[in-house]
Amino acid sequence: MSALLKTVLIANRGEIALRIIRACRELGISTILVHSEADSDSLPVRLADRAVCIGPARSNMSYRNQQAVLGAALSFGADAIHPGYGFLAENAEFAAACEKEGIIFIGPSSKVIHQMGDKIEAKKIAKKADVPTVPGSDGAITEFAEALKVAKDVGFPLLIKAAAGGGGRGMRVVRQMESLESDLSEIMSEAETAFGDSSVYIERYLTNIRHIEIQVMCDGETFLHMGERDCTTQRRNQKLIEEGPSPVLDDRLRQELATAAVNLCREVKYTNAGTIEFVFDLDERKFYFIEMNTRIQVEHPVSEMITGLDLIKMQLEVASGIPLAIRQDDIRISGHAIECRINAEDPEQNFMPCPGTVKRFHMPGGLGIRMDTHIEAGYVIPPFYDSMVGKLICWGQTREEARARMIAALDELDLGAITTTAPFHKEILQNEQFVSGVFNTSFVATLLGK
Repeated sequence: MSALLKTVLIANRGEIALRIIRACRELGISTILVHSEADSDSLPVRLADRAVCIGPARSNMSYRNQQAVLGAALSFGADAIHPGYGFLAENAEFAAACEKEGIIFIGPSSKVIHQMGDKIEAKKIAKKADVPTVPGSDGAITEFAEALKVAKDVGFPLLIKAAAGGGGRGMRVVRQMESLESDLSEIMSEAETAFGDSSVYIERYLTNIRHIEIQVMCDGETFLHMGERDCTTQRRNQKLIEEGPSPVLDDRLRQELATAAVNLCREVKYTNAGTIEFVFDLDERKFYFIEMNTRIQVEHPVSEMITGLDLIKMQLEVASGIPLAIRQDDIRISGHAIECRINAEDPEQNFMPCPGTVKRFHMPGGLGIRMDTHIEAGYVIPPFYDSMVGKLICWGQTREEARARMIAALDELDLGAITTTAPFHKEILQNEQFVSGVFNTSFVATLLGK
């Protein structure tokens, strides 16, 4: 059996960096944390075994600087690099550079990251694995005539999506034939500017849908799923609240979704953690593959809370070459978990970021309550990065118990004078539609009156 990694360089910041440091400590793995000048006084920097400043605050000069990150790993003798999520986590070029230098990239191979990062290629692979995909173009759309044919075959409304897009970016809804040509031209131009790739594809635009994803963990030979997470509560395609299991699936659909996800992983001989994302059509009660995230996700604690598994430790073990020690029958889904992403934003001001000093900090606690955060009293929230300051996760025997526990935890959370989204989360959780579990991805927009 392979031995555990000895030293891991963490190429990230905030709560996920702290989460990885703690998992490494439990396994006896030494940590090196690279950080920007803006994060020099952060809690992860203090808790890592070694911290190395690699650049200014701007992420393109620090956390996204491939040469600086890889150079630090080589200089300090790291066995592996854990990218967390965001920054370099799904960068096939960086993963390939790690492979070339003999440093383990904690994630799938660069080849698989490239395959699944290209939405057109990923859709082809999904079809090959007999995973349902949204009706639309078979490949990239390069000219209006091709888009016109898809429109006639599929019908309106349509969704034009950048092949290299993600995270809710690079998408455009087309509702009528008259605007198809101009919309196609504009989204291709935007895709080229944002992602360096003008490739787009077209799908039927499904409106009455939920967003459901399957957590997977694989070692190249064993392919496991940890049940589903429902991420339907979104604003502008950005997730606000995640929960698991989904309140709208029956046992048959739940098993079909999981089987589809595992089949896709098996098709590409996937290794490490990943998430297969689907849309679920509430009208037809059918699900369709939309993309795969080849990394650990922000909402991974939901899966940990309902399975009792430590996904970060499993990532580290798989990256060490240690085969998965469990099989699918060993995994049991217990109770219900809800996660709220606590952002330093003002919902009353169109969710404007609210950086500043956390003058006091109180973290909620109690049975079934977990908060993943790097925040502490005196911490200065910088304006340079994502505004998420923590993730509040609550578990209960039932969905209603988890919901009630989350409301109580949100009431207890205190970040001093910092304006956060916590009151808005509470508003959502107390809304009749959320309580019923019967809503779709337009729920939050309707709640906001937009």
